[in-house]
Amino acid sequence: MADTVVDLQNLADLDQAVALSADRPVFIYKHSTACPICARTYRLIHEVAEKGNLDHAPFFAEVFVIEKREVSDAIEERFGVSHQSPQLLLLRNASSVWDSSHFEITEAAISQVLEDQKV
Repeated sequence: MADTVVDLQNLADLDQAVALSADRPVFIYKHSTACPICARTYRLIHEVAEKGNLDHAPFFAEVFVIEKREVSDAIEERFGVSHQSPQLLLLRNASSVWDSSHFEITEAAISQVLEDQKV
């Protein structure tokens, strides 16, 4: 897989992704290495990001919730979105404008939310 999804290692990385959301849509994917559903969505997120054919040039980031608990907790606190894994959030202008989890994370859902959120 190509490096089209940026791994959020610390709070500074999260801050950079949030700042980027002022200029373009930012997806943050929360992944648990202990969750079997996450294995499916992990592949999906990477495949969608690699295709690069989505409107509005979104930026994709991910956080491994067990290994990077501080970052995962900060996402929940900053955006007021109760933790799930797998979970996908869409940020615009430093706010979460959409989130989805588990089997609701699909390529069609990602495309639709980008269409709904176009500027």
